[in-house]
Amino acid sequence: MSYSVAALSKLIEQFERMPGIGHKSAQRMAFYVLNMPADDAKKFADAINEAHEKIHQCAICCNLTEDELCTVCRNAARDKSLVCVVEDPRDVMAIERTHEFEGTYHVLHGAISPMGGIGPDQLTIKELLARLDGVSEVIMATNPTVEGEATAMYISRLLKPLGIRTTRLAYGVPVGADLEYADEVTLTRAMEGRREI
Repeated sequence: MSYSVAALSKLIEQFERMPGIGHKSAQRMAFYVLNMPADDAKKFADAINEAHEKIHQCAICCNLTEDELCTVCRNAARDKSLVCVVEDPRDVMAIERTHEFEGTYHVLHGAISPMGGIGPDQLTIKELLARLDGVSEVIMATNPTVEGEATAMYISRLLKPLGIRTTRLAYGVPVGADLEYADEVTLTRAMEGRREI
């Protein structure tokens, strides 16, 4: 006979659905939530609901925002002629931590992955092509993985006939790593050493 509490099992299952969370970690998280004071648990649940209700994609760069435009797109001091293309909103946060990049971003929300059933139409490539008026350089800052490289090459081929300079981050970022886990120095060197595709 196994011991089971339905509501607890359901909570553990929900935590297990998160990337990188196994059964033991999900159990720890579920018991942590159960041991929270009721007011804190309600604030936690409210924060999740509020994030789902208020956060959406920026009308220009597809980054996450609560307003029509994200803070980068609203900032008049940013260089609008320079667009850094990333796979994920977390990559924007990673590059912003360097305090070195003064341009704007475009978030693809993924990478081309035929094995994963993700093609160019599932990404925000059309939105990128629609915003290129006045852009002189596009920096491909997709992750240095097979999918990231394929995505960078696909986009660079689309941009070549438009006469827009297309560069790639230098390989200061280890191959197979995600940008969100790279430190500021590595990202700064990668940005400085970008090259033409």
